Amino acid sequence: MSAFTGSDLQVVLRSLGAGTLVLTGIATSGVVLSTLRQAADLDYRLVVLSDGCLDADPEVHRVLTEKVFPRQAAVRTVAQWAAQPAHDGGEVSQA
Repeated sequence: MSAFTGSDLQVVLRSLGAGTLVLTGIATSGVVLSTLRQAADLDYRLVVLSDGCLDADPEVHRVLTEKVFPRQAAVRTVAQWAAQPAHDGGEVSQA
Protein backbone atom coordinates (compact mmCIF):
# COMPACT_ATOMS: atom_id res chain seq x y z
CA MET A 1 0.00 0.00 0.00
CA SER A 2 1.62 3.22 -1.14
CA ALA A 3 0.49 6.82 -0.76
CA PHE A 4 -0.60 6.62 -4.40
CA THR A 5 -2.96 3.68 -3.88
CA GLY A 6 -6.63 4.62 -4.07
CA SER A 7 -5.93 8.34 -4.31
CA ASP A 8 -5.47 11.08 -6.88
CA LEU A 9 -2.03 11.89 -5.50
CA GLN A 10 -0.23 11.43 -8.81
CA VAL A 11 -2.71 13.67 -10.63
CA VAL A 12 -2.38 16.37 -7.96
CA LEU A 13 1.42 16.20 -7.91
CA ARG A 14 1.68 16.35 -11.70
CA SER A 15 -0.76 19.28 -11.86
CA LEU A 16 1.48 21.12 -9.37
CA GLY A 17 4.54 20.34 -11.46
CA ALA A 18 6.12 18.35 -8.64
CA GLY A 19 9.31 16.63 -9.66
CA THR A 20 10.81 15.77 -6.30
CA LEU A 21 9.10 14.06 -3.38
CA VAL A 22 10.37 14.08 0.19
CA LEU A 23 9.21 10.97 2.02
CA THR A 24 8.66 10.49 5.74
CA GLY A 25 6.42 8.13 7.68
CA ILE A 26 5.86 5.78 10.57
CA ALA A 27 6.11 2.56 8.60
CA THR A 28 9.52 2.49 6.90
CA SER A 29 9.00 -1.11 5.76
CA GLY A 30 5.39 -0.46 4.73
CA VAL A 31 4.03 2.70 3.22
CA VAL A 32 7.39 4.48 2.91
CA LEU A 33 8.95 1.56 1.03
CA SER A 34 5.89 1.05 -1.19
CA THR A 35 5.60 4.76 -1.95
CA LEU A 36 9.30 5.02 -2.76
CA ARG A 37 9.10 2.12 -5.21
CA GLN A 38 5.99 3.43 -6.96
CA ALA A 39 7.25 7.03 -7.06
CA ALA A 40 10.55 5.84 -8.56
CA ASP A 41 8.60 3.95 -11.22
CA LEU A 42 6.72 7.19 -11.92
CA ASP A 43 10.06 9.00 -12.44
CA TYR A 44 9.97 11.30 -9.41
CA ARG A 45 13.23 12.41 -7.84
CA LEU A 46 13.15 11.15 -4.25
CA VAL A 47 14.50 12.16 -0.88
CA VAL A 48 13.89 10.01 2.20
CA LEU A 49 14.34 11.68 5.57
CA SER A 50 15.82 8.82 7.57
CA ASP A 51 15.09 10.33 10.98
CA GLY A 52 11.63 11.32 9.77
CA CYS A 53 10.74 7.64 9.39
CA LEU A 54 10.22 4.91 11.94
CA ASP A 55 9.69 1.17 11.86
CA ALA A 56 8.67 -1.31 14.54
CA ASP A 57 11.95 -3.12 13.87
CA PRO A 58 14.96 -0.77 14.16
CA GLU A 59 17.17 -3.18 12.19
CA VAL A 60 14.74 -3.23 9.26
CA HIS A 61 14.68 0.59 9.34
CA ARG A 62 18.49 0.68 9.31
CA VAL A 63 18.81 -1.74 6.40
CA LEU A 64 16.21 0.08 4.35
CA THR A 65 17.64 3.56 4.93
CA GLU A 66 21.29 2.53 4.60
CA LYS A 67 21.19 -0.20 1.95
CA VAL A 68 17.92 -0.26 -0.01
CA PHE A 69 16.62 3.31 -0.29
CA PRO A 70 19.92 4.84 -1.53
CA ARG A 71 19.51 2.86 -4.76
CA GLN A 72 16.51 5.00 -5.71
CA ALA A 73 16.59 8.04 -3.42
CA ALA A 74 18.81 10.50 -1.67
CA VAL A 75 18.70 9.61 2.02
CA ARG A 76 19.15 12.60 4.32
CA THR A 77 18.38 13.57 7.89
CA VAL A 78 15.80 16.27 8.52
CA ALA A 79 18.61 18.66 9.51
CA GLN A 80 20.59 17.93 6.33
CA TRP A 81 17.54 18.50 4.15
CA ALA A 82 16.54 21.68 6.00
CA ALA A 83 20.07 23.07 5.66
CA GLN A 84 19.98 22.91 1.87
CA PRO A 85 20.06 26.45 0.47
CA ALA A 86 17.11 25.90 -1.87
CA HIS A 87 14.52 23.21 -2.40
CA ASP A 88 12.77 22.31 -5.63
CA GLY A 89 9.21 23.65 -5.47
CA GLY A 90 7.93 20.12 -6.03
CA GLU A 91 9.11 18.72 -2.69
CA VAL A 92 5.66 18.36 -1.21
CA SER A 93 4.74 14.80 -0.32
CA GLN A 94 4.87 12.62 2.75
CA ALA A 95 4.19 8.91 2.88
